Amino acid sequence: MFDDKKPGFFDTRFIQFLGGKNTIFALLLLLLIGLTIFIFDLVSFVFNPFTVFLGNVVLPIILATILYYLLRPILRLLEKMKIPRIWGIVILFLAVIGLITLLVFLVFPFLKDQTIRFVENFPEVFSQLINNIIIWLQTSMFSGIYNSLEADINQWIQELPSQLAVFFQDTFARVATGISSFIGAITSFVLAIVTVPFILFYLLKDGEKLPQYFLRLLPPRMREETAQVFADIDRQISSYIQGQLLVSAAIGIMVFIGFSIIQMPYAVLLGAIAMVTSVVPYLGPIIAITPAVIIALVQSPFMLLKLAAVWTVVQLVEGKFISPQIMGKTLHIHPITIIFVLVTAGSLFGVPGVILGIPGYTIVKVIVTHFFRLFKMRYNRYEPVVENHYEYLSKTNKVE
Repeated sequence: MFDDKKPGFFDTRFIQFLGGKNTIFALLLLLLIGLTIFIFDLVSFVFNPFTVFLGNVVLPIILATILYYLLRPILRLLEKMKIPRIWGIVILFLAVIGLITLLVFLVFPFLKDQTIRFVENFPEVFSQLINNIIIWLQTSMFSGIYNSLEADINQWIQELPSQLAVFFQDTFARVATGISSFIGAITSFVLAIVTVPFILFYLLKDGEKLPQYFLRLLPPRMREETAQVFADIDRQISSYIQGQLLVSAAIGIMVFIGFSIIQMPYAVLLGAIAMVTSVVPYLGPIIAITPAVIIALVQSPFMLLKLAAVWTVVQLVEGKFISPQIMGKTLHIHPITIIFVLVTAGSLFGVPGVILGIPGYTIVKVIVTHFFRLFKMRYNRYEPVVENHYEYLSKTNKVE
């Protein structure tokens, strides 16, 4: 018998050309997502309390999470020594308090004095730098160009102090008008710092049980693959936080030692700046070297050469020995990708985006990579067929 059934809408040539019903459903899904975003944008004021709540909670949670990943290996070591977890947490808290006290009494006074002297002397250093550049232009091959622009340059130099005065006046005026928001920000920061120890305590106590609590909310057939995703994310974030902070500390110490050897002024301050900015890959060293270059240019050309030698040695030691040993090859992220992530995250979220952009990208990449492999195993007939897909994933997993 012949099938006299008429072709439906999804059987027409045009729809088949577009890809059939799956394409139509995908387009409808995108339309629904766009409509949902549009509606949520219109009623965004409803979610303002949740935004305020998240704004106050995110900072202490991030700080506590960083400390948790730094202290967790030590806590596990204490547990291997047959010390109960609670007593291990108490020992860690006492050790952290002692370390902070030593830093405050031993390092902070030197750092404070050098910071105050640097701020007081920076206008003079900047003026000396401009004079050195002018003298160099007058005696270099660019003297003809400088002579033709000398009037404009001299006028700009004469107007520079008044422009700086106007800039600082405007800045102070903005600070004065925004003093209430500034006080609110300081209050939120202080509350976050006070809250961190309590969050850290419960993370150290029950942090390793949190994935199990979340897995119980999921259907049983989803728990195994979700547990694998959690394990990968935990390994990636742990390696990144521990490795990046250890590398930054090593860079700061090496910069301080090197600058002390060549008798660079403000060695403690410049080492601290290098330690803090090295948390940001690639962009951090550029920020750290800028004030050192300005000071070296004012000192002498020979100081600039010594600075270049010290910085080259620090970068070589960090790139060839420290980072490979501490960081390993856990994060296989191309440098161009890192730069794009940092620029995009910085544009969207400012300084927190620059600091948290790489860990956030790592989490998203782990999730996407995991589910893409599950998709290939389900639909690609060339993928090996195994009885336990998740055991296979754990053996062949090379998440970047």
